[in-house]
Amino acid sequence: MTETKKYALYVHIPFCKRKCAYCDFCSFSETAEQRAEYIKKLSSEIEEYKGEGLVLDTVFFGGGTPSILTPREFSEIVKAIGDSFKISEGAEFTVECNPKTLTPEKLKTYKKLGVNRLSIGLQSIHENELKILGRIHNFDDFLVSYNLARAAGFDNINIDLMYGIPEQTVASFDETLGKIIALSPEHISAYGLIIEEGTPIYEKRSALKFPTEDEECEMYYLAAKKLKAAGYRHYEISNYAKSGKLCRHNLKYWNNEEYIGVGAAAHSYFKGVRYSNSSDFSEYLAAACVAQREVDGEREPTDPFEYAMLKLRLDEGISLAEYRKLFGESFEAGKESALARFCEAGLMKRDAYRIYLTEKGFYLSNSVLSEIL
Repeated sequence: MTETKKYALYVHIPFCKRKCAYCDFCSFSETAEQRAEYIKKLSSEIEEYKGEGLVLDTVFFGGGTPSILTPREFSEIVKAIGDSFKISEGAEFTVECNPKTLTPEKLKTYKKLGVNRLSIGLQSIHENELKILGRIHNFDDFLVSYNLARAAGFDNINIDLMYGIPEQTVASFDETLGKIIALSPEHISAYGLIIEEGTPIYEKRSALKFPTEDEECEMYYLAAKKLKAAGYRHYEISNYAKSGKLCRHNLKYWNNEEYIGVGAAAHSYFKGVRYSNSSDFSEYLAAACVAQREVDGEREPTDPFEYAMLKLRLDEGISLAEYRKLFGESFEAGKESALARFCEAGLMKRDAYRIYLTEKGFYLSNSVLSEIL
């Protein structure tokens, strides 16, 4: 008997109290009218999948700030999901949260509606670093939210951290790591700050004191070392998890599995086709249906380049047998010299079954991947 295919659903909530200084995602402040209109459109888009008989085993509310939604608004969207999809038993259901927007009432609603994983954006414990990033919370706000979530019964929490922040030092990042490890969350994401053109932090970058490249590198390896010692598996370039707590939703992306994205700027890979919604708020609201979405690129649904790039983000790396089965050729063909050089340099390892990046290779992954892919 063939097992029913299970999909991931990503729901984009673009609203924020204030856009962070480094953010180039589809997010903005809104009026009450815009918010109501968006939720109505979002629910309508979700309902377009109603006749498909699809089963979900991960749901992820991202943004923006999904926790900015009122319990009523959140419930309305979840009802549309429940009416249009079957959610499998034991499905992972994540909501991204800003510490300044969580309340006991919202957490109670999440629990009631099946949310079992929270992702809380902290970035740093230090006031000066948070201020530069344009965050609306401080560390005390985060602690209140984290403790509320624990009291509400949430036993799968991710905390987002960031390194490479202006005014950040290796010592201040070390302090952030220590405080968060002491809280023992199930999952920690540690991302390097990327300065995107057009963001406020980009515009004033010349006046800011950034850590040096060597300091950023030291921060990366410091996180890897301390989190490994604390029992976290470094399973993806920027992600660490306790046993059994890997983010199943994001693994769908990295393992090239199909997913559905709804909301402004959301991307989908469904029935072998990749497509996306407009990131323009008005254009998204005006779009008639899924069929009018823009198809992304001309590549094959399972593209060798994308497959290898995503797989090498994971500590498990590329299965040589799976690659040959999918693409009819050896992954190593034509890459022998480069792979041998990277293995000798300690950036990659291979055995009879797979090839993967080492801890050192993770940090230098862009350089490695650009040469071998």
